[in-house]
Amino acid sequence: MSVEQLNHLLVRELEGQELNVAASILYQSYHDDPLFMTIFQAEKADYEKKLRAAIREELSAFWQSSQTIIGLFQAEQLIGAACLVKATSGLGGHRYWHWRLKMLLTAGYVSTRQLLEKEERIHAAMPAKDYHMLAFIAVSPRHQQLGLGHHLLRAVDQLVDQDSESSGVGVFVTLEKYLPFFGGDAYQSVTELSFNAVQGKLLFRPRQSGAA
Repeated sequence: MSVEQLNHLLVRELEGQELNVAASILYQSYHDDPLFMTIFQAEKADYEKKLRAAIREELSAFWQSSQTIIGLFQAEQLIGAACLVKATSGLGGHRYWHWRLKMLLTAGYVSTRQLLEKEERIHAAMPAKDYHMLAFIAVSPRHQQLGLGHHLLRAVDQLVDQDSESSGVGVFVTLEKYLPFFGGDAYQSVTELSFNAVQGKLLFRPRQSGAA
């Protein structure tokens, strides 16, 4: 992918030793996400432990299957991350057995089953067969409200636009305050989905075939 550098900002694919920092950023950013709070039972004492473990296992699964994990750096500090997963990667609702076993041991059966059902329903609602899914995108809480997330989203767009086998990229949004962030980047509403008491919108940005 092309590297973007502006005012000491750099977007590039992450290396293996940087995944722990990325997991920490994602944990902080998704800690209060309504869907994760429901799936991992935020009212219980082990919520944070389960959420940390789930994010680590997700990143590990992405890395092992050669999915795209990009980072936003300021100078040499990782301050944001985004994870792109191909629909054809085998990381949908029928995950391979070793990921499922690890998730069962760390997050529990109910949480693991709910995660898999979420992915199955999102996949069924997508308006395309071959596409990317934006599984995570976040900027460190200390660096939010500065517009830095747009650098990550622009890099995601470029990656998808350069993949002739992809029809576009989808994202599931559970907090309404983030809808303008994606709406300003040509993400279109596909449908609303409910998981238990949590509602969210599935958005999709068609691949720009003429992109360089």
